Amino acid sequence: MNTRCMSVVLTLVLSSPVTWAQSDATREPYRVQPGDILTVSVWKEDGLTIDVFVRPDGGLSFPLAGDVGASGKTIEDLRKEITDRLRKYIPQPVVTVAVKQIGGNHVYVLGKVNKPGDFQFITPIDVMQALSLAGGTTPYAAINDIVILRRENGKESSMTFRYADMARGRELSQNIVLRSGDTVVVP
Repeated sequence: MNTRCMSVVLTLVLSSPVTWAQSDATREPYRVQPGDILTVSVWKEDGLTIDVFVRPDGGLSFPLAGDVGASGKTIEDLRKEITDRLRKYIPQPVVTVAVKQIGGNHVYVLGKVNKPGDFQFITPIDVMQALSLAGGTTPYAAINDIVILRRENGKESSMTFRYADMARGRELSQNIVLRSGDTVVVP
């Protein structure tokens, strides 16, 4: 690309009304995943401050609250559910739930990339970022035939991703934010 073309592209990008950073209002809240470790505490109840592990089935166990489904819930949803369950035993419980360690958010990148594997993430990542984590594509990759596999509610779906379009600034909507468990396949 010559200098004049690059200048035009940069001018268009920099003068675009698109906001590149997500604002706090549009940022999706963190959703608990199996493998996460949470700290749950109840104010003024010394025996009710513990670290809990989110099991592979998505549940966790907390004294007096019992078995609680945690996977896919926000921290606030989980806090409210534990609070409601504790009301039988503790008047007006003040519950705090915090993420101590994230262990469940993984995406997988395989195929013709330089470093295939599973990649843990804390903040949301999109397809281009996942490809970057995998060291980029090899020279023999079919970059316009990349597929994203997703399993939701027991059903598997696939989405196509055309790298060349993204590199040219076209079809940007295909650069989706990946969810935990998604697999990016580079043939």
